[in-house]
Amino acid sequence: MTKHNSVYENVPHPREAWLWNRSALEAWQLARLNLQLAEILPANRFYRQKFRVNALQLDSLHDFQQLPLTTKDELVGSVDSSGLSQHQTYELSRYTRMHRTSGTTGAPLLICDTAEDWQGWWSATWQHVLEAAGVTGADRVFLAFSFGPFIGFWSAHQACVDRGAMVIPGGGLSSIARLEFIRQSRATVVLCTPSYALHLAEVAERESLPLGELQVDRIIVAGEAGGSLPAVRSRIESAWQARVVDHCGATEVGPWGFGWPDRPGIHLIETSFIAELLPNGATQAILPSQATAEQLAAPNELVLTSLGRLSAPVIRYRTGDIVQASFSEASLSDQGDCNFLWLAGGVTGRTDDMVTIRGVNLFPSSIEAIAREFESIQEYRVVVSKNGELDEIRLEVEAPVEVLPAIAKRLDLVLGLRIAVSQVPSNSLPRNEGKSRRWIDQRKRHR
Repeated sequence: MTKHNSVYENVPHPREAWLWNRSALEAWQLARLNLQLAEILPANRFYRQKFRVNALQLDSLHDFQQLPLTTKDELVGSVDSSGLSQHQTYELSRYTRMHRTSGTTGAPLLICDTAEDWQGWWSATWQHVLEAAGVTGADRVFLAFSFGPFIGFWSAHQACVDRGAMVIPGGGLSSIARLEFIRQSRATVVLCTPSYALHLAEVAERESLPLGELQVDRIIVAGEAGGSLPAVRSRIESAWQARVVDHCGATEVGPWGFGWPDRPGIHLIETSFIAELLPNGATQAILPSQATAEQLAAPNELVLTSLGRLSAPVIRYRTGDIVQASFSEASLSDQGDCNFLWLAGGVTGRTDDMVTIRGVNLFPSSIEAIAREFESIQEYRVVVSKNGELDEIRLEVEAPVEVLPAIAKRLDLVLGLRIAVSQVPSNSLPRNEGKSRRWIDQRKRHR
């Protein structure tokens, strides 16, 4: 194996790494970070200019925290004539895969990976998700996702193949055709977004197809916050008679988190990432081991550094994801022990999605958690608008008119905020297999 591949060597089995204590984890992280820096800095224009050095070896994670934070705007702003951000380490001819960010929070960004990264880092990191979900070579994994330019479940496909499971691509099919394919293939695991799992259940009910009679017993969800919202998990599990396992990742960052089939929440994969927490209004992020219990539990922006993705590294990258962390809560699962950082609610919001309505800070997940408590709500949408100098919010629901007062009362009780709730016709709101657009901010039209 050549020198530039040394970062892929000696990667521990997920269950071995889950048992490492904090000292062992941080020693691993520092060693991997230094291997990565030695490889990328001579060739990576973005970080060479950002750090103002051609070589860098760190003595501690404290030294690491002296490096500046990185933002997505910086990556987008560094795009050169090749169409790629300068944080891509190698010449374009070295890469074998290209994907694109969704562009939901700015201009879409092209991201490339080498064959070594795809196999040795993406797939290896995804094994934590599959291990937690109990996926084995005996499983048949159905990917209910159209394989477009977004990372989606492309990397999951590779990881499942490497694990020896049968992989069933479900792209290019209607929802009813996918359900029939799931039945015909006798799939045991389905991968999709939480929204699409609920939509498939809606279609199955309309077509009188009993989901409980399928062989699916696990659903791995990603792309939205629903996998760690108890009300959403409950609805999916009840409809499918299957367990939900949450997962978090992003095209420019990688597959950074995995959940358990017995509870909501996400473990951060600390053998592939260094996590830091950035408190609201702060300019300096802190390592979780430096934080008090109160600091961990407060809403923080997640800052991540990839360890081993040499082709497109992110170093001290502000993800925009809001999380609340701990080391002890739910560290034990019926699937085994894990000492990785625990995010009890998964991603609870995004810095760019938060709105303040009459002094109350709201994230999309706050509304969804309540909306999903009502089984009579087929679909919903939140619209944020401007009324003079004041921000206003309303909830549109596909639901019987008689349930609207109960929804409004529940919103007021939980959020301490009166929110207008209106009925829209059944099947009038969009459904799709990707990230659902349920948070419509009309204020942006006036900026």
